Amino acid sequence: MDHDVKTPKSSYRQEQAETTKLRIADAAQLRFARDGYSVTSMESIARQAGVGTRTVYAAFGAKREILNVICERWLERAGARTLAREILAAPEPRARLRGAATWLTTLYSAGFDVVRILDAAMDEDAETRELLHSKLRGRNRIMDALIASVDTELAVPLEDAQAIYRAFAAVGVYGALVIDAGWSPKRFEEWLADTLSAQLLAV
Repeated sequence: MDHDVKTPKSSYRQEQAETTKLRIADAAQLRFARDGYSVTSMESIARQAGVGTRTVYAAFGAKREILNVICERWLERAGARTLAREILAAPEPRARLRGAATWLTTLYSAGFDVVRILDAAMDEDAETRELLHSKLRGRNRIMDALIASVDTELAVPLEDAQAIYRAFAAVGVYGALVIDAGWSPKRFEEWLADTLSAQLLAV
């Protein structure tokens, strides 16, 4: 009986804790994007979120753990894993290659501020770098799989094709064309799809 009485309260506390955690993550993302990852302190994140510094440490423990949550929420928002599965299931190889352009554009347009934050945080401590390298490896596995799915249609060796695709995924490419030059994400996607097809596929 006691267990039944306590469960709703426990559930409510868990929901409140999760809500607070997400508010902290949103505040941190804003600060990281505006001020830079390295100079943003846990205290400034707490102020931005409207909570005590102890609350931030209790929820995350370290700044890199906030970064991890920001990254995971971005991937979920973009539907990156589901979209990759859908593209790989397409029957036509050339459609899968164009889908590779769709995947990258969808990922970046869902949170390019996060992309820039992650890139800037690469200069941090060893634990943060390892976290980011693990995220990068996960991204590269998906990207490599997308290109490997059109292996029979490639005009260049598979390893070269995968390297070329990853080169187009460099932060500066999307940043220069979409953020600086004012291209729409759709224009970037079409340009990348056409460029990958011209560079990688046999005539």
